[in-house]
Amino acid sequence: MSFNIALTGLSAVNEQLNTIGNNIANSGTVGFKSSRTNFGSLYAESQAMGVEVTGTSQSISQGGALTTTNRNLDLAISGGGFFVTRASNGDVAYTRAGVFGTDKDSYLTNSLGQRLQGYPADATGNLQTGVVGDLQMKAGGLPAKATDALSFVANLDANQEVPAVAFDPLVADSYNSTYTTKLYDSQGKEHTLTQYFVKDAVPDNSWTAHYFVDGKNLGSSAKLEFDTSGSLTTPVGPALTATLGGGVADLNIQLDYSGTSQYGSEFSVTSNRATGYSAGEQTGMSVEKDGKVYASYSNGERLLQGQVVLANFVNAEGLKNISGTAWTETAASGAAMLGAPGVGQYGNLASGALESSNVDLTQQLVGLMEGQRNYQANTQVISTNKELTQVLFNAL
Repeated sequence: MSFNIALTGLSAVNEQLNTIGNNIANSGTVGFKSSRTNFGSLYAESQAMGVEVTGTSQSISQGGALTTTNRNLDLAISGGGFFVTRASNGDVAYTRAGVFGTDKDSYLTNSLGQRLQGYPADATGNLQTGVVGDLQMKAGGLPAKATDALSFVANLDANQEVPAVAFDPLVADSYNSTYTTKLYDSQGKEHTLTQYFVKDAVPDNSWTAHYFVDGKNLGSSAKLEFDTSGSLTTPVGPALTATLGGGVADLNIQLDYSGTSQYGSEFSVTSNRATGYSAGEQTGMSVEKDGKVYASYSNGERLLQGQVVLANFVNAEGLKNISGTAWTETAASGAAMLGAPGVGQYGNLASGALESSNVDLTQQLVGLMEGQRNYQANTQVISTNKELTQVLFNAL
């Protein structure tokens, strides 16, 4: 009987050593989670029968250290959650290994060709949060976009006097302040919008703005009125139309003066944000901590390509391991709950970093020595049992 008990011990310890050896071998594997062999006693009613391996558990919830790589598509999760990937056959897997790149079709994929999942963005960069699918970078350059809006915030000096002469852009004494903004037409060519601000004699606390595009008078003006505390009472400005010629579409610009004030201090512009840009070629990509993926262009613009989603589970330890770095959901884990990084239980993303294996080499080496000692002890039991059996045979 002791011989058979010792054999169960050897078998169990052998599996433990295999697990420890696998942990040590993967101590440098990105996103790897260490495993532990669990033992249980064997009994036949009250008769001890040895030991068995009841299972192997992974330390899924224990994170590894983050290491910097400075590669934009190396992603690490700082906190809870798993990346979601989908294989070509539709199988979904969850992983903490964030080594991603792009394939020939500009999809974000891992080394196995599985596509990273997230919220896609439409052609204008609007996020489609109701849909989860394969994240794909838009190939090619960014076409030019005409300016269609200008948000302008300034302070008009309340100490200024009403000009003594009628407005004339060539006469500096005929206006109080001026500011020029860069615009783009439908072909991406640059133009300028110059605003001239003239303080009115009546009513009090009012100004007139005159508009010129490329030095050409648009023939339109707008009244800016302020209350007694210097706050603008008519925040939305006029809609300007400029005919440019040269085979490009007319410029239609909606001005917004929200936030503009009239205080007793010098004229100053705190915000001058015009839409539109020239055409540009893609120069790179980046991923923000909230999972939003941007493409960068040579014209200085960035266009949202999508947002990485993370998955979380009621019981992450119930996931089924399909490799040392990937899992699938089970009835024990519960269904995946998807969300954006940095929200609630989902951790932030760190771009240019990877999560290292969570293997503690010191702990594994101690376990290796303990396993070796237990293996030798069980071998000694078998050897002793053999000697006792031999003594018994010799006595007969």
